[in-house]
Amino acid sequence: MDLRSYYKKIRETEATLKGDEVVLVSLETSEGGKPGVRTEAPRSVAATLIAEGRARVATDEEATEFREAMQAAREKYENEEAARRVQIVVMPSSDAKKSTKDRS
Repeated sequence: MDLRSYYKKIRETEATLKGDEVVLVSLETSEGGKPGVRTEAPRSVAATLIAEGRARVATDEEATEFREAMQAAREKYENEEAARRVQIVVMPSSDAKKSTKDRS
């Protein structure tokens, strides 16, 4: 493999990519790569994966679906974490009566 042409191809691919983060869709590879998996990667990593034929740039529709799914997953996680942080104190009724008498 000619390293100059390899890195030139990566640089050219990176120049065509827009934005800092790129949504990619994986391609099937001879090494067992699973096709259709979406992920977000920095431009440099995305350019390398595209140049090696391991992934392609997602369409606008695919990218929108991916980002909406990630946002929904983040909101679900944050709600679950907030629910875990809620603390409940159970007091026997006799203790509750004592505390109300102490306030009077």
